[in-house]
Amino acid sequence: MAKEHKLGWDLESLNKAYQHGYMAGVMGMPSNRCPYHGEIIAASWEAGWEDGYEHCELKAPIDKIA
Repeated sequence: MAKEHKLGWDLESLNKAYQHGYMAGVMGMPSNRCPYHGEIIAASWEAGWEDGYEHCELKAPIDKIA
């Protein structure tokens, strides 16, 4: 897979960052704990975090939401 050498990312690393962000969101980790520093790969982690956090919130018991 071709890697963007200037930016230090490729499709595989973006997918991995997304998956790590998703798991962080599901586990309730704060979004400001992103371990990535590059703008694009950090955005991938953040997108995963948002999806994981949303998934976790959707599965919250009804009495917890009220």
